[in-house]
Amino acid sequence: MRKVILYIAVSLDHFIARKDGAVDWLDNAVKHIENEDYGYQTFYNGIDTTLMGRKTFDEVLGFDVPFPYPDKKNFVFTKDQDFSHEHAEAINTNAAEFVQALKSKPGKDIWLIGGGQLNTTLAKAGLIDEMMMTVFPVLLGEGIPLFLSHQTQQSFTLKDQQVYSNHIIKLHYQKINE
Repeated sequence: MRKVILYIAVSLDHFIARKDGAVDWLDNAVKHIENEDYGYQTFYNGIDTTLMGRKTFDEVLGFDVPFPYPDKKNFVFTKDQDFSHEHAEAINTNAAEFVQALKSKPGKDIWLIGGGQLNTTLAKAGLIDEMMMTVFPVLLGEGIPLFLSHQTQQSFTLKDQQVYSNHIIKLHYQKINE
């Protein structure tokens, strides 16, 4: 069965974006290491599908670059019945049911891009199999949290970790199936 992997950047206080959805702190928090992608390309090659909420999708479109995932099947969870984009399909149905069915179909792993509301929905349903968090050494103080509300308890084990010279830490957790 395919895995849903939450691959995301977080601040030390576990925010994924500012309150307005901005992620400018990703560029301003640290000096980036030349030619270092923090494992992104290897991860990206292992997926064929992305999942994101509408606000996250709109933020991605605002990066002022071509759509970054044109070679993947992209699903955007939205209530907007008129949503249309050449590289993404709108999902207006129950997110947990949709993702559960998607996991059983053939294919590579599935990237849960976020945001907080979709992360919460899929976590509550027990559908996140792995979490790969790139932790930036910055406190935002407020913003959109990784998960919006209390979760039912789920256990994960640390599968891998990497500390970079610019103080970014990549943590890779795998769900323990109890």
